[in-house]
Amino acid sequence: MISIQQMQYILVLSEQKQFQRASELCFVTQPTLSMQVKKAEDDLGYLIFDRSKNPIELTSYGVNLIPLIRDVLNETGKIEVLTKKFKGIYKEQVRIGIIPTIASYLVPDMFALWHEKLKGIQLLILEQKTDELLVSLERKELDMAIIAGPYNDSKMRTIPLFKEEILAFCPSIKTKTIESNDLIDLHPWLLSKGNCLRTQMIQFCEIKEDNETDSWNYEGGNIELLMKMVELNGGYTLVPKNYNLNEFQRQQLKSIKTSNSTDECVPAREIIAISPNKSLKWNSLDTLIREIQVNYNNNKQDSKMNVLNWNS
Repeated sequence: MISIQQMQYILVLSEQKQFQRASELCFVTQPTLSMQVKKAEDDLGYLIFDRSKNPIELTSYGVNLIPLIRDVLNETGKIEVLTKKFKGIYKEQVRIGIIPTIASYLVPDMFALWHEKLKGIQLLILEQKTDELLVSLERKELDMAIIAGPYNDSKMRTIPLFKEEILAFCPSIKTKTIESNDLIDLHPWLLSKGNCLRTQMIQFCEIKEDNETDSWNYEGGNIELLMKMVELNGGYTLVPKNYNLNEFQRQQLKSIKTSNSTDECVPAREIIAISPNKSLKWNSLDTLIREIQVNYNNNKQDSKMNVLNWNS
């Protein structure tokens, strides 16, 4: 059986994909790390890394080994937690990741309340795109991620938080409610790739990406900048209802009704929390989740919301 130290070296190397960088993060020399990884491979009887590739890659055996190593290291970490608790020096650290279009309003709204409810807990909040958060969860670098659903993974616990209507920001249209067809001839301003709201906008508004007829375009990393482009150049962009806006901008938001539809449904996204099925920090996570649900849930209007998919 390979050692805990060797597992740590293998895990870091699998993430960094180069010996020099991995050895620096492990605070050992490159020859030491290389020797320990090679010894682990000899003991296991299989190559973990394909060194002929640049950067190096996991072999098929390595791909199957890494999740097991993560589980083992996670379990050994529980021993350290138990020891610190008995010594009276343990302080729980809760790590949460949130996508940018939710973090922009959720963190300012909830941070003080979370701090009050979880006294003595070290709360760390990271803002990343959806795909990055899912990788961080898989690597056990996060305890929970807050994203737009739907998302299904048997290894993860998924908790619905609230539904949020998606509105159109288009000052050129003066009515408070519009139909989706009203947007067809307007220029769409999109978030950059990797943002799930971008995919939802493309699918709902039936936008063709990489349209060669467009001689001008900009894809932004934040909604504020896109709204500024709309104000200066016309067109439209989509904005979540809870997004922090000034009063003038909020007055320009339009509720969207699907054209040629007999129902009164409006486009929306469902905000969900994802955490590993097994977590020693569940009590703290549950407290955070319940506070979000109480603050944002609006069950009276949930039935009128058509949740958009962000998967392309």
